Amino acid sequence: MADVVQYRLERMVDELDDLERRGLFTRREIAEIVKQRRKFEYRLKRPSPLKQDYIAYIDYETQLDSLRQLRKKAATRELVRQGKKKTKTRKSVSDFAPVSRIMEIYRLAVMRYKGDVELWFRYLEFCRQRKNGRMKKVLAQVIRFHPKVPGVWIYAAAWEFDHNLNVAAARALMQSGLRMCPNSEDLWVEYLRMELTYLNKLKTRKVALGEDKGTLVRDHKDADEKQWKEENKDLFMSLDDEEKGNDDHGSDEELEKKLDLFLEHASGVLKTIYKGAIEAIPSSFGLRKQFLEILEAIEVADSEELHEEILTDMKRDFSADPEYWDWLGRLEMSDASSSGKKNEDAMLSQLQKAVQVYEEATKTVPSAMMFNLYIKFFMDVIASKRGDMEAYSSYVSHILKVYEKAETMECLTEELACQYISFYTQIGRLEEAKKVAEKLCSGKLSDSVQLWLLRISVEIRCVSKNSLSPSKADTSSIFELLKTVLTKTSISEAESLWMMALKFFANQKKYFEKLIEFSLISVAKYGGRDNGFSLSSAVVNFILHKDGLQHAREVYKRFLALPHPGLALYRNCIELESNFASLGDEDSLVNGRKLYEAALATYDQDTSLWKDYYSLETKLGTSESAAAVYWRARKTLKDSAVVFSSPDR
Repeated sequence: MADVVQYRLERMVDELDDLERRGLFTRREIAEIVKQRRKFEYRLKRPSPLKQDYIAYIDYETQLDSLRQLRKKAATRELVRQGKKKTKTRKSVSDFAPVSRIMEIYRLAVMRYKGDVELWFRYLEFCRQRKNGRMKKVLAQVIRFHPKVPGVWIYAAAWEFDHNLNVAAARALMQSGLRMCPNSEDLWVEYLRMELTYLNKLKTRKVALGEDKGTLVRDHKDADEKQWKEENKDLFMSLDDEEKGNDDHGSDEELEKKLDLFLEHASGVLKTIYKGAIEAIPSSFGLRKQFLEILEAIEVADSEELHEEILTDMKRDFSADPEYWDWLGRLEMSDASSSGKKNEDAMLSQLQKAVQVYEEATKTVPSAMMFNLYIKFFMDVIASKRGDMEAYSSYVSHILKVYEKAETMECLTEELACQYISFYTQIGRLEEAKKVAEKLCSGKLSDSVQLWLLRISVEIRCVSKNSLSPSKADTSSIFELLKTVLTKTSISEAESLWMMALKFFANQKKYFEKLIEFSLISVAKYGGRDNGFSLSSAVVNFILHKDGLQHAREVYKRFLALPHPGLALYRNCIELESNFASLGDEDSLVNGRKLYEAALATYDQDTSLWKDYYSLETKLGTSESAAAVYWRARKTLKDSAVVFSSPDR
């Protein structure tokens, strides 16, 4: 290995001598370059060099070459300033060697990691940027190794089309790529773009030669200007005589015929590629959308018929897909904005057409997703009409009708139902939100905890809105609602409900004590949690901040007396007592030890619990008590599981 590295370094001598002779690097800098290159060469000669080794070497050589170029430019400027620079300096070995070396490192890297497409593309980009002649060979290699990667074919065709100006080769590459990857949407779209770009270039060339006019690119501004001139032609006065006008008309007809040839050719290309694409990927909705966008951006013959054909095919193939209907509805609005129709009447007309599309969609595809997309569409319209209160009011009423229709057609899911109630609260109609929530919680969504949470929060907001202190009847009503859902829902699902209940009834002693009783029943029924949300810990912490340490102790002892209180409760109570013990409370230290002993009786294989116990004794206990905990831990955990250091002797 050393011989190979030494041989490679010796081949760099001419380059390094040239750098020193030209004054670009000092002898010390060249020694450092040799040192770094030797290090990288040894890395590459390891039995299993890493990809990062190649990348690091390439990055180093790239930065070194950038520094060389900067110093060369600086030296050239200095010669010009001194008046000694008369002719262009001939390039020497140090100008060519860096690129050759980097190319060789890339070659070794891709041969080592043939399956790394990203590395191949880095190699190709370097060849393209440096305009290296190896580009064609590298492209052939990457196609041979990765024929199923569409991006490879697209890159190769783009290079032939843009760099070599070889349309035939680019077309052949695209067609080969489509044979290898017929299900690639990107390949079909890029093939169409390439063919249309080529036609547009031919068209532009004829325009430059004065043989034609216009381009294939659709310019809405020019079209609008032409339409306005046609509608207001009486305002313009002809300065030429009638005979000359007739001659111009004849020349215009000839240009129109020439123009039609290109438009027809573009139309034929689009139709052919479109048919091939939908045969290869009949289930791709996104592909059809991209073809339609391309069609709308260019001028082709029979564009309206082709547009209708694509829309008809999409309706035939995707009429059961809610995404299609949502796109179609939004297309009506985008057509209004793209065509320059900014007046309110035109926008309202387009909105009505979009609504008709969505209404048809709810009949064709009656699903929660369809209604959700319908509502989201109107939400987006509302966001753009905040200043217009009259329009805002009508949109709000329409959204409520959509929600009602979804409910009538039994398409309300939990998510949609929650949106329904939340929308009422957003527009400030709490009473209606309360009624809807009550109705939905009594129906088929009665098991939805999220819906119950929303209903109770609306009830609380209604009560708080009417008076600062809720009446006994209101308080009792909310408590009964909470009782209904909390007694039949597991603790993990009802976390938010429990926290809401604790906060709301914090100052209602009678109901708060009942909540504690319910929490005891729930923990006894479902058991405590070893991690995640712990109801018992939440109750203890709430009482600690509300009533103090003594009351919190009384409550946590009741929880610990249950069959399976859970490790999370033990940890919480231990932390509580440890905090007070660190402040000098002797009772807290005693209680903390008792809690550790109780926890270890069940969780004696929990290493972190032993470690925390030992830490407590080290800080607040004696050396004897700490040593006792340590040796008990070693005995229980079989030595190998003990991860904390032994006590000082």
